[in-house]
Amino acid sequence: MIKMNLSPEVSDAKENDAPVVALESTIITHGMPYPQNLETAHLVEVEIRKSGAVPATIAVIGGQLHIGLTEAELQTLALAEDVMKLSRADLAVAMATGATGSTTVAGTMIAAHLAGIEVFATGGIGGVHRGAETSFDISADLHELALTPVTVVAAGAKAILDIPKTLEVLETNGVPVIAIGQDEFPAFWSRRSGLAAPLRMNTARDIARAHHTRQILGLDGGQLVSNPIPATDEIGFDEMQAVVRIALGDAIAKGVTGKAVTPFLLGRIFDLTAGRSLIANIALVLNNARLAAEIAIELNIIKG
Repeated sequence: MIKMNLSPEVSDAKENDAPVVALESTIITHGMPYPQNLETAHLVEVEIRKSGAVPATIAVIGGQLHIGLTEAELQTLALAEDVMKLSRADLAVAMATGATGSTTVAGTMIAAHLAGIEVFATGGIGGVHRGAETSFDISADLHELALTPVTVVAAGAKAILDIPKTLEVLETNGVPVIAIGQDEFPAFWSRRSGLAAPLRMNTARDIARAHHTRQILGLDGGQLVSNPIPATDEIGFDEMQAVVRIALGDAIAKGVTGKAVTPFLLGRIFDLTAGRSLIANIALVLNNARLAAEIAIELNIIKG
């Protein structure tokens, strides 16, 4: 049995069967600069508490798997340098060697499932990178969604990805891709991508019911709930695509590859949009946190 360090707040929630929402930690270490990363972590946790659930930010610190972080641990992680980025391939190594690492979507799903947490809020999932037909660069997030029974709330796939191919891989792996309240699949900073969402649901209760029904049916894997960024905060799809093309060209020119690609692109997009991408990013993460809390609460009610 793996030893997990539950924060006092998460421990209390588990003892009292309170709804819990998992949160990744790469947004803290790789997604935003300091101090916006720490401020956003606080805002997301507060949003979940205001919505009636308990936040559980997940990370590995000194080889220990932490389910929920104290204020001191959040601060340490926000300031840490050379932090490992932990997906399925890296999680066990970090724990075995006493390393510190932040969890990706895949890493967070694995840890959340181990801790009995069924709902997870993030910004956007990883997916099929542009040019994957030659690079074979496909995020482990997609495979994890097919394996691990956690409902993931995201603002669609990151717009830096090949979104049509990402949706194809999810379909091949039998992952339900559910847009909330609209028929079009959202594209992270933008509400629309020009692509139809495979499924649509309109309420947190329906999403929770679908999650529970999958368990009853014995189906592997989770659900991807695609929650569009609020209209007041979005950056239009056409505008973002032009920005992404420039950022991708810069990454190719500099020879950026592998896990370094996404942080590089996000940083370059921040510069090209004069910081608007970060403002939108924070807004969509908060929006996802609210919906995830609602789903976790409804799931608790369904399970009695």
